[in-house]
Amino acid sequence: MRPLLFSISYRVLGSVGEAEDAVQETWLRFAGSTTRPASTKAFLSTTVTRISIDVLRSARVRREEYVGPWFPEPLLHDPYEDPARSVELAESVSLAALMLLERLSPLERAVFVLRDVFAFGFDEVAVAVQRSESACRQLLVRARRHMADERPRFETTGRERRELATRFFDALRDGDVGGLRELLSADVRLVGDSGGKAPRFAQPITGAEHVARLLGMGVDGLHRIGVTFEPREVNGQPGAVFRDREGGILQVLALDVREGRVRTVLGLLNPDKLRHLGPVADPWAASREMKQARRRRT
Repeated sequence: MRPLLFSISYRVLGSVGEAEDAVQETWLRFAGSTTRPASTKAFLSTTVTRISIDVLRSARVRREEYVGPWFPEPLLHDPYEDPARSVELAESVSLAALMLLERLSPLERAVFVLRDVFAFGFDEVAVAVQRSESACRQLLVRARRHMADERPRFETTGRERRELATRFFDALRDGDVGGLRELLSADVRLVGDSGGKAPRFAQPITGAEHVARLLGMGVDGLHRIGVTFEPREVNGQPGAVFRDREGGILQVLALDVREGRVRTVLGLLNPDKLRHLGPVADPWAASREMKQARRRRT
């Protein structure tokens, strides 16, 4: 049950560490119970949902005080695998979808995740969120409306996303600004989440020309200090993991692809959000080294 419980909690919370803690607390409550429920799955799913809702309510305050944009913590692999619903599950865990879910109330978010992502019955959802079935239906209607307002009308297929990602990261590796520009939408945005714990852009960079040039220059500077990147799926979407010469993770890049173009480039820079992926690099040291390399070059 752990993969399912983590996947529910992660979609509600957008945080790997908090989701793992919620799953652990769920297990402790189950293990400490003197009676066994009629349905273990129902008990565990209900418990992890309630815990996640409580955590999300308290986390909202911290996220409002967060330095700069707040992004969910990245996943390189979703532990819950269901081949029959792989497309829907991948879409629901994308960073773009999780950032849309941030706009919902905790109850709307939980109902949407249980019903539309994991196909729980309304009777099960009602028990999990401690609301009537009628109230849950109303919560779901509101959640779907908020999500539909922001979703693109024309989706890009998985094959098209993979082909575009290959071209994007080939151009990025070569510092091909023209090649990058061709793959970006006219209103593309480059946004970084540092949480004040890594250098970041003062504000989001917009426009294909500006973003392409900044990406090209940035990767050139990283190459000069021994940073390499490996294309990886990040939350089921195209992305890459950047590592310093010692193998420490410096940042994770994620692409939001819509209508055959890269619409948003998300840079996950806060080392606290990357530790679950492995040893992290020192972003400030990397920034200083890049500046020194630039001065030597000039």
